[in-house]
Amino acid sequence: MKQFSFKNFLLLTSSLFLFAFVALFLMSFSYASEKSVWVEATGEAYMSEIDTPKEVIARAKADAQRKAIEQAVGVFLKSHTIVSNSQLAEDLIYASVRGKINKVEIIKEGWDEKDRNIYKVSLRAFVEPIYPEKEHGLSVKLSLSKADLKEGDEVKIFYQANKDCYVYIFSIAADGSVTLLLPNSIMKDNFIRGQETYSFPSESIKLRAMLLPDFNGNVAEESIKIIATKKKENLISLGFQEGMFQVYDAKSTGMISDLIRRLNQLEPDEWTEATVVYRIKKK
Repeated sequence: MKQFSFKNFLLLTSSLFLFAFVALFLMSFSYASEKSVWVEATGEAYMSEIDTPKEVIARAKADAQRKAIEQAVGVFLKSHTIVSNSQLAEDLIYASVRGKINKVEIIKEGWDEKDRNIYKVSLRAFVEPIYPEKEHGLSVKLSLSKADLKEGDEVKIFYQANKDCYVYIFSIAADGSVTLLLPNSIMKDNFIRGQETYSFPSESIKLRAMLLPDFNGNVAEESIKIIATKKKENLISLGFQEGMFQVYDAKSTGMISDLIRRLNQLEPDEWTEATVVYRIKKK
């Protein structure tokens, strides 16, 4: 029977602390401070033989408004720049942001001078950030066999989703490093059935809590995060050495950037996440 300590999957992985601890804090963060923005965009529409001018103008305005929302969403995300793993939980929340236009000012509109079948609209839009609710989409539950651990204690991770989905389990260590626990080189299948309870690791592997060698305190607070998606997603960028677990150094934001970019391409009801925090005490 293989045995891996939290030291191993925290060192092998560098572990998962800031990922989840920050998440719990930010889950309760109020978005009231997020400001609406003015953006400019240009849309156009082509008039075919069966279109009326009114229909073409309406499509051009709709195209401009769609582009304005896309631009505003980029501004909202950019305002929460990824600077370290501690930003991950916040950016996961902001990855779901959408926009709603509250005011429109037409700058210029009319038929294109070179192609009279194309109608163009340039406008300024006042866009408000919207964070869609996920109650009607995926939901996932996450728990540990023990949340208060002593060095050497064995621990298991339990998880359940409301629908069939694919899960990705991460660990965040006290030093901010991130470890991908599932899928891994041994357990590659991360598909789960809805309403069924699963545990990690399997019976052939044991995880034991260990403080990092250079940790100077008596208690470390670390985290486990799970992300669930309706479809199988390549959430992790390529190029990392394959092992029992994939390790991402605390100073590297490549994986974080890639993860957020991938999730931002999904609809809010196509993914969800959950976090649990645990404490490790010295004996």
